[in-house]
Amino acid sequence: MKIQEITYIAIFTAVMGVLGLVPPIMLSFTPVPITLQTLGVLLAGGVLGARRGCISQVVFLLIVAAGMPLLSGGRGGIGVFVGPSAGYLIAYPITAYCIGYFLSRIQTLTLRKILLINLTVGIFFIYLIGIPVQAFMMNIPLIEAIKLSAVYFPGDVLKAILASYLVYRLRRSPVIARGLSKIA
Repeated sequence: MKIQEITYIAIFTAVMGVLGLVPPIMLSFTPVPITLQTLGVLLAGGVLGARRGCISQVVFLLIVAAGMPLLSGGRGGIGVFVGPSAGYLIAYPITAYCIGYFLSRIQTLTLRKILLINLTVGIFFIYLIGIPVQAFMMNIPLIEAIKLSAVYFPGDVLKAILASYLVYRLRRSPVIARGLSKIA
């Protein structure tokens, strides 16, 4: 792995940590908070691509598992992987990989195509893994977990829109494009 590649991975790992410093919005009816870290996952996959985006998320989760309180609300340690939000955390690297993979298959990237992938692939995979694990950990029926998770959808759509715009602008930037092409 090249130094430049490691640097990009470290930057997006740090972005996830910084997004975790933003206080979460806690809801009275579910222990899973509303955070900005979904934005970081979408950005990592969109800017770094499949492999590097996935690695950045794995490194982030390993740092969290080691005890660094980088999740929103100052959470960290191995215990977060056995709580209601464990599925959402596990989905981070998978989602980043899938976003990067699908974006790499598009010949001409447009803002609309990036948004479509962030909504259909990005948000979908986070929910696909997060909701069943939340239901299991909270010992509630799956349909109940789906209903609880519906409150997150409008915010996730907004995060997907913002991430799509940032990915589009960053990938069109000559400096970023040149740097990413050197490590491809």
